[in-house]
Amino acid sequence: MPKALRLTQIERKEISDAKMLEAAVDLIVERGAGQATLKDVGERAGYSRGLAGYRFGNKAGLFDFVLRSVGDEWLAELTNVTAGKCGYQAIAAALDAHIQFCEDAPRHVEAFYRLWFESPAPESQLKTVILGIHKRRRADVIGWIEQGIKEGSVAPTINVELIADHFTASVSGIVYHWMSDPDNLDEMRSLHNGLKQVMAAMLAV
Repeated sequence: MPKALRLTQIERKEISDAKMLEAAVDLIVERGAGQATLKDVGERAGYSRGLAGYRFGNKAGLFDFVLRSVGDEWLAELTNVTAGKCGYQAIAAALDAHIQFCEDAPRHVEAFYRLWFESPAPESQLKTVILGIHKRRRADVIGWIEQGIKEGSVAPTINVELIADHFTASVSGIVYHWMSDPDNLDEMRSLHNGLKQVMAAMLAV
């Protein structure tokens, strides 16, 4: 019998990171961020109670890991669906992908936004991370609109930054509304479609 292939240290870390991400997401959704401990994350992932503490240092490090991991999942999808698009077409593609992401990975989305909505608390250490994510989202929207203006599909007289702010705030608001009734995906889709209509009207040439 051939010997089983041994995993490299990098492969083992990737596997343990994936398991701890799922464990952290589940605990944040089930208990809230305040009650999700490093010890419980390590044990839920099937490792020693001290591994999560060793890997992330503290809860802020763990939550930073969750935000960046889920954020990277979403960014990969967003980059794919908006490639070659600009103006309203990019925004519509982003909204369609967002509702699909919420349907395909609802616990990841909920854990991400639970951390997002708790970040304004005075004791939160996640403000810098959240601010960075917000700035990236806003910059993406501004870029899509400005490219649309250059190509003639978006009215050149619009207030680009105002529309970008409206879009990003609306998406966060839709998710907040959905989290109060997470089984109501029909309403979630309706709100996304409504925002698409608003964006179409605001960007019309």
